[in-house]
Amino acid sequence: MGKRPARCYTKISGPANTRTKKYVRGVPGSKIVMFDMGNKSKDFPVQIHLINLEQCQIRHMALEAARQAVNRWLQKRIGRDGYHFRIRIHPHHILRENKMMAFAGADRMQDGMRRSFGKPTDRSARVDANSEILSVGIEPRHYKTAIFSLEKAISKLPTPAKVVVGKGKELVKNIK
Repeated sequence: MGKRPARCYTKISGPANTRTKKYVRGVPGSKIVMFDMGNKSKDFPVQIHLINLEQCQIRHMALEAARQAVNRWLQKRIGRDGYHFRIRIHPHHILRENKMMAFAGADRMQDGMRRSFGKPTDRSARVDANSEILSVGIEPRHYKTAIFSLEKAISKLPTPAKVVVGKGKELVKNIK
């Protein structure tokens, strides 16, 4: 049986479910391989950010797909030493699913919504509006390549987003 579509979990409702190992057993691990990529030691003059426009939940699979798209594009065009790419959010929220049976005679076997806490199936990151999701530090001559790579990542995310160019943190302070 496949996973439910992302539209079932995009909107934030209820309190966060972050109690991982102490109370909830069988929490799946995060699929995100790395959070920092490229040249981590160099201080790049131009910072480009992917900022979401609405409050939402982003599954770890969507974050990994966006990471792969951006990292692969930058690595092919610029090289590993020409950028510093970072994922700014972490998937801590545990998504649960109450599995329902769908065959003849299922109504006699299952409990429906009685005791419907659900089993952990996924992880997601809860994100407020106007917060950074992805950031790329880059040299000024490569800024168009970085902007295009972050625009490719927008299609992988379940929220409307925009790409913003700035130097350091002063741009993010103006948005909030």
